[in-house]
Amino acid sequence: MASHNELGLIGEKHALDYLAAKGYKIRTTNYRAGKLEIDIIAEKDGWLVIVEVRTRSTDVFIAPEETIDLRKIKNLVNAAGSYIRRFNWMGETRFDIISVMPDGEDFKIEHIEDAFLPPVN
Repeated sequence: MASHNELGLIGEKHALDYLAAKGYKIRTTNYRAGKLEIDIIAEKDGWLVIVEVRTRSTDVFIAPEETIDLRKIKNLVNAAGSYIRRFNWMGETRFDIISVMPDGEDFKIEHIEDAFLPPVN
């Protein structure tokens, strides 16, 4: 496995641990809707939380959360719509980003709640 893939898996593990420690119920990870994927789907306080995890070895050029473009947002929204229909979710939904970066022997985690709204067609 390529080192960037390994780093991504490590980042997702840290994001899962972080969310669990904050009281989120993890519903599923790596949810697929065709070719689309959602890293983490969680629930907290009646909200369905769609989480995109961005792991980078450094933020020298661009912060991890800044790498999410309009195409990625549309893909997340479409995959979330698939999940909502499949599991008949009737509550509120939000989209979060968790940024994970190595910080010495540990990892720095930044959680951006309600990071974006679905685009208007």
